Amino acid sequence: MPNSSRLRAAALTATLVLLSSPLTGCSSDSGSGDLTAQKLSWKQCPAPSEAEGGGSAPSPLPGGGKWQCATLKAPLDWSKPKGDTIGLALIRAQADGPAGRRIGSLVFNFGGPGGSGVTTLPAFGDDYAKLRTRYDLVSFDPRGVGRSAGVRCESDAQLDTYFQQDATPDDATERTQLLRNTEQFNAACEKNSKKMLPRVRTTDAARDMDLMRQVLGDDKLHYFGISYGTELGGVYAHLFPRRVGRAVFDGVVDPTQNSEQGSLAQAKGFQLALDNFARDCTSKTMDCPVGDSAQDVKDRIAKFLESLDSKPIPGIFPRKLTQTAATNGIAQALYSKDFWQYLTEGLQQAYSGDGKVLMLLSDSLNGRSENGQYSNITAANIAINCADDKPRYTADYVEGKLPEFRAASPLFGDFLAWGMTSCTGWAVPGAADHPDVSAPGSAPILVVGNTGDPATPYEGARKMVDALGKGVGVELTYKGQGHGAYDSKNKCVQSAVNNYLLAGKVPAAGTVCS
Repeated sequence: MPNSSRLRAAALTATLVLLSSPLTGCSSDSGSGDLTAQKLSWKQCPAPSEAEGGGSAPSPLPGGGKWQCATLKAPLDWSKPKGDTIGLALIRAQADGPAGRRIGSLVFNFGGPGGSGVTTLPAFGDDYAKLRTRYDLVSFDPRGVGRSAGVRCESDAQLDTYFQQDATPDDATERTQLLRNTEQFNAACEKNSKKMLPRVRTTDAARDMDLMRQVLGDDKLHYFGISYGTELGGVYAHLFPRRVGRAVFDGVVDPTQNSEQGSLAQAKGFQLALDNFARDCTSKTMDCPVGDSAQDVKDRIAKFLESLDSKPIPGIFPRKLTQTAATNGIAQALYSKDFWQYLTEGLQQAYSGDGKVLMLLSDSLNGRSENGQYSNITAANIAINCADDKPRYTADYVEGKLPEFRAASPLFGDFLAWGMTSCTGWAVPGAADHPDVSAPGSAPILVVGNTGDPATPYEGARKMVDALGKGVGVELTYKGQGHGAYDSKNKCVQSAVNNYLLAGKVPAAGTVCS
């Protein structure tokens, strides 16, 4: 967990490699004309690129339909809309209902920032089958991500070292090494992606989405944003309030917080998720294999992590399970209640000296595939967050904040606090303390908060509703576990969201699902 910015709004997606060319997908189309008039050439999707996570081409859709992919041409620099362009990778599944019932396209962003929508939408496509009856389901790799002029920083071998580092220094020597590693990573980003770093702000991605809306032929943007996708959606609504169609925000980022406040809130969120995991394990009729009581579960984890600081155990050869890797693995398992069984299994094995399961979970969070290749999710995440977030934190400042972070989470506090240094020395200044999402005149936006969400704590949903402005945000609460709500399969949540997106029926503000 070296980068709290990556965890601040992460979705459950990751994987892919950093290639060597400094900027993929950029062309010198000076005087490119009216990009809103371009025609997309939809074709059968290839296998995901290394930067998108690799793997196989998307499986056929139910009924034999195929996923289609295209490239949208967008300005490299939105202040020069007729200058050089980049290609943005898109994917869609065409609506399968009666033609006369089609509403338009429903655009998804699954979060990160840095997650590839081109790989994530097919992976979760079955969950949105009902929405496909009236929409083309569309997602994309935002600028700086995957095939869309993906940011590149360190090599795979360097990233293996980076993710093995001691992310919670205990003395001056370890502190110096952590800062040196951050400096080296950031310098690699500047060297390999210098042209792209100033142009991956969320405001740029929001303008890309409005261009996408026009090229897709929609008068309004119908949108489903998850995790960081809620921040992107809020920024879009601020910039283009009259162009918002039916929109849903799920797993909601608090738009009023700066990066320090967001990291502290996430420390509390992951601690809450760990508490809930421990209680769940010890409340079942069968004995909990990793503790006799909820407190014992947490105490054993803390003692285990402390031991790894000086004596890592075998992970996935030749890599060791370090304290950092184990903490990352635990964090990944807390994103979904469905993963708690793997956390139990991973802890059981690790207590016996086998760190493979926790290492696999850590690799998943960091975007590492089994063949040792990394997606660019970490590079893109840091680049986007550092371009967005104005604050820069020194090591001395972080050390002064450690007591507050440790009080929020004995387990995750140090990691999230030291992660605040990830933008220190970044080549591009941050844009603002926090995003502006005020959207007077927008259509209603359904804002779904999960009381047990570790990555985007529940309180963020109310803050988003307030920040969007009167008459815009409509809050729905899900009393559940894990990151986000719709993919929990809760019938109440899915019914409310589907009724809004498909029929335009806004649920009563304050609706609670459990």
